[in-house]
Amino acid sequence: MKIAVLAETAAGEKRVAATPETVKKYLALGAIVSVESGAGAGANIPDSAFADAGATLGTRADVLAGAALVLGVQGPDPAGLPTGITLAASLNPHQSKDRLAAYAAGGVEALAMEFMPRITRAQSMDILSSQANLSGYKAVIDAAEAYGRAFPMMMTAAGTISAARAFIMGVGVAGLQAIATARRLGAVVSATDVRLATKEQIQSLGGKPVFIEDEETKAAETAGGYAKEMSDAYKAKQAALVSETIAKQDIVITTALIPGRPAPRLVTAAQVATMKPGSVIVDLAVSQGGNVEGSKADERVVTDNGVIILGFSNYPSRLAADASALFARNLLTFVTTFWDKEAKKLVLPEDDEIVKAIKVTGGGQIVHPGLQP
Repeated sequence: MKIAVLAETAAGEKRVAATPETVKKYLALGAIVSVESGAGAGANIPDSAFADAGATLGTRADVLAGAALVLGVQGPDPAGLPTGITLAASLNPHQSKDRLAAYAAGGVEALAMEFMPRITRAQSMDILSSQANLSGYKAVIDAAEAYGRAFPMMMTAAGTISAARAFIMGVGVAGLQAIATARRLGAVVSATDVRLATKEQIQSLGGKPVFIEDEETKAAETAGGYAKEMSDAYKAKQAALVSETIAKQDIVITTALIPGRPAPRLVTAAQVATMKPGSVIVDLAVSQGGNVEGSKADERVVTDNGVIILGFSNYPSRLAADASALFARNLLTFVTTFWDKEAKKLVLPEDDEIVKAIKVTGGGQIVHPGLQP
């Protein structure tokens, strides 16, 4: 079975879906691996490293010729994909239905890896978690650079420098890593989430929980482990608590995303206006509309009162080498799990819970129940 690894064409995308490490392991399974020339350049992986690992290099047409499986970071252009091929990538299904329709029409079996169920068996295949972890780390580093002051408390002969105060909004994978990173840098950290179950996680990392505790909060988590959309009444209470908290902060990092929905608005312009000049907000949800009023994708915004708002549309790509390594391992684990050792090919049982969760096109149509009209 031939596996094709394509160069990413999306603007600003520097990651690659395979590394020399994973190429060697695919070969050990009995697969043939072909990598498009230049695919690893953004992640500092030269073609020679792929060649030394045993992959063949070539043009996109060469790589796709005879391939049965395409591995990608983001979904490739449907044009040129062979009929009957399987595609495994992050496909952004809710916002890319036209592209999914084109995959279906072209006979492509598309697997949306971001739909990986949050079950124990699939943890090591979860691209959202591996990439969000790096995003949370990088958000704090970017905030520290933009802040222009020290994070830790420093006691010197010339006087004491107070520790920065950081507030993390949304305590998923990215938020937890942001808490840990800000604490390691010496900040005083507080955090909030709609899911009351995250309270102990915040405390375990040395953060102070900031919560609305009511009956709605107790049921704020889906069966899949994601945050639910909350009621207007809850949002009003949350806004009041945030307003009280945010005015005291030097750093605010927002991470709240709801699958298939625009990002919830967590911070208003009025709340931003209460922050001190030089404070920094990082909006990790800017690519889905943003958690922060006034944030703009891939732009540094400075408000009238001197607050800096940062929001990058592709945070993992800003750490392309590490992000690629983790993404590639997620894909390798997935392929290995469904690899038929005797036939030396990928076999996807229709009744498997992972396959049912991630398969979005097949048989010439969009098949995922969550994507139907």
